[in-house]
Amino acid sequence: MRKFIYLLVGMVFPVFAWALPDGFVYVDEVSNQTVVDLRYLNSNNFLNRPVEGYFVNRAILTKPAAEALSKVEDELRIYGLGVLIFDAYRPQRAVNDFVNWAKDLQDIKAKASYYPNVAKSNLFKEGYIAEQSGHSRGSTVDLTLISLAKNMPLDMGTHFDYFGPESWPYYPNILPQQRANRLLLQLIMTKYGFKPYLKEWWHFTLENEPYPNTYFDFEVK
Repeated sequence: MRKFIYLLVGMVFPVFAWALPDGFVYVDEVSNQTVVDLRYLNSNNFLNRPVEGYFVNRAILTKPAAEALSKVEDELRIYGLGVLIFDAYRPQRAVNDFVNWAKDLQDIKAKASYYPNVAKSNLFKEGYIAEQSGHSRGSTVDLTLISLAKNMPLDMGTHFDYFGPESWPYYPNILPQQRANRLLLQLIMTKYGFKPYLKEWWHFTLENEPYPNTYFDFEVK
């Protein structure tokens, strides 16, 4: 945490500004092209409420991950496309919030939208909820492609955080254009050093992440 001192009419006022840990950056400081809609900041998510640890709509990543993502955006822009980030660095306290929510089997307010064909009691067993997340290491990002001209996401066949095989990148029973959109996202992300996750078309982790064994818990603010 940095502390700045301001003088006003002979009085001293300490003003505090939160600094990110070494090695982390706000994505918008590396690339001003990025569109961000952090879903865990509000109620537009599978918990149907804001999640612990999110206070601003600014994506945070390790510096190497943010720089690689900026290269993705530079190439996409040639084709009139960009990226929309749903989540990036995720505090461990947010993961803990997911775990506590998953254990409350009475809370199924968002079931119809996010896990209609999965029993909430099976979310751990089927790998949709875990006690640790790669997001907390700071080099994982959830995102989709957008048309810059229309400022609209491309159709990927499911929405973000849909729990089910329909969200697997190679799920066969979707429209050809939806499949092509998923493939394009995967090709451009892997080109710049990200590896995909086989159960979520939106989820990518920097292959050579700088903190592969560290789970951080600073807040998104």
